[in-house]
Amino acid sequence: MTRTAPDRLDEDLPVLPARYTGRWVAAVVVAGAAVMIVYAMFTNERFQWDVVGQYLFAPPVLSGLLNTLLLTAVSMAIGIVLGIAVAVCRLSANPILSCAAWAYSWFFRGTPLMVQLLFWFFMAALVPKIVLGIPFGPSFFEIQTNAVISPFTAALLGLSLNEGAYMGEIVRSGIRAISKGQTEAAKAIGMSRAQTMRRVVLPQAMRVIIPPTGNETIGMLKYTSLVIVIGYSELLTSVSIIYSRTFQTIPLLIVAAIWYLAVTAVLSVGQYYVERHFERGFSPVRPVRAGRNSGRPSGPAPAVPAAAAASPAVELERLK
Repeated sequence: MTRTAPDRLDEDLPVLPARYTGRWVAAVVVAGAAVMIVYAMFTNERFQWDVVGQYLFAPPVLSGLLNTLLLTAVSMAIGIVLGIAVAVCRLSANPILSCAAWAYSWFFRGTPLMVQLLFWFFMAALVPKIVLGIPFGPSFFEIQTNAVISPFTAALLGLSLNEGAYMGEIVRSGIRAISKGQTEAAKAIGMSRAQTMRRVVLPQAMRVIIPPTGNETIGMLKYTSLVIVIGYSELLTSVSIIYSRTFQTIPLLIVAAIWYLAVTAVLSVGQYYVERHFERGFSPVRPVRAGRNSGRPSGPAPAVPAAAAASPAVELERLK
């Protein structure tokens, strides 16, 4: 039996492994840079690693870390709730709610976070007293603003209100990613707008909302360092108080960086598992890896009746 040309090519040509020249060059460059950085870090005495070890678990540093985690968690929780409310109002058919939500988002995204923190901290200069009562009528309760707006309260207001504006855009993009057919189907079975949002739209939008929300949480951890301008004792503030007394600036900044990196690593792992949970049912099916001989049929192809082969409808059904 005479072999055809494709058969001769398949059998005669050698199979060579792929040469990843660029990959190996990049690996050598990155490894060399990493070795140089590590060598410089551990041979330069000015890093003062003994001082880093001395203050890494110092009580003032751990207290500042705890305040940082508390401020991050509470600010993100309030920001997420505000973001959902802003997103729903932005998508509302009520023009008043939609415009109010747009103005909130525009203001808090358009001004720097540090300016907002300072504004809330110095609120007493604008409003000396907080009064509760009937507008233009008698007051039932009043309190000095300085007694209410502490450094923690000012930090919480600044961070959470700013985060609510960004979370509103994130939630709105997630809601808009869901097709209108889902909403129409929910209306067809008698669901109200609130039920549709809570039971149909938001659960599906979570896979779009979760990744940027995780990034915002990690960003919030670092944004808490800005509250140093109002004197709240978080991680960076605690470290700065120490190095202003000991003049060991670099090692104490390394202490702060180590703790920020450690918490960021934990948050990144948590984000990965949360994303994987909400991706269930949406992830594409992985293709089955082909075997060695899968490129050629192991036997003759099944015969197709002439009548079926001649019918376009049957051929289309077979291809499905």
